[in-house]
Amino acid sequence: MRTALTLAATGVPVLPLRRGKVPFGNCRSCAGNACGGRPNMKTPGSCRCPGVCHAWAAATTDPHVLTSPAWTAAWRRAVSVAYHPGGAGVTVVDLDDMAAVAWARETLPATRTVPTTRGEHWIYQGAMTSHNAVCPGVDIKSSMAYARYLGPGTGSVADLPDTVRALAVKEPATARQAPAGVMPAGAAGGECPHRTPTYLARGIAMAEQRITEASSAVHATVYRTFLAVLSRHGRCGCLTDAHVTRLFAAAQAKGETARHCADAWANARTTLGL
Repeated sequence: MRTALTLAATGVPVLPLRRGKVPFGNCRSCAGNACGGRPNMKTPGSCRCPGVCHAWAAATTDPHVLTSPAWTAAWRRAVSVAYHPGGAGVTVVDLDDMAAVAWARETLPATRTVPTTRGEHWIYQGAMTSHNAVCPGVDIKSSMAYARYLGPGTGSVADLPDTVRALAVKEPATARQAPAGVMPAGAAGGECPHRTPTYLARGIAMAEQRITEASSAVHATVYRTFLAVLSRHGRCGCLTDAHVTRLFAAAQAKGETARHCADAWANARTTLGL
């Protein structure tokens, strides 16, 4: 409770988690949504039940609620503190393992990081919709979600980049028209963020690995990988046809057609305004 009150005083909506890193269940008054409304459609604190109901929607900064008898009983049973990232105006990129951490280091802008049991939380300033499994081992937690509080972390909090927003974008159902061959990545002349050619080479290799290791949802993985590559490397003209061909080859080795690769690439470019 002390940790929760400290966070709440800084404007971070908090809630207790019980064993298994899960929130407390609905009380009898709210069972079956008797309180009126689906739990996952509520805003934080909108339920008037005195208990700790509705998972992320129970998160609050009100010290009177946090120290009420019902919540005090929950804190005694709690094993950790969680918070509602979107309510605090931040987005958490939850990296489930070190492979995902390695991908993030190659793909995402540096920001504040918090170690977790097996990976890391990368915290960005700015809220967005939450999405699970945007790529292997990566979840996005912001609005309508909760994340465990594991300490303040290290590093400065960066603004939420388009690279992260793009991961949550689904490929359009109808592919836009695209040339049959490999499409150019982007016009040259933009500001180049790459420190060395090796940096770009590692990024392409990581992208190939993501596609190759996809065990399910290959179609979506290919599209999201293309989005991630273009978000990071598509505006400065560093990508060449050789790089794109490598990505297409990795996708086709997983069963994707050349036409789908071209369409997915075109859709990703259009989504990012390239």
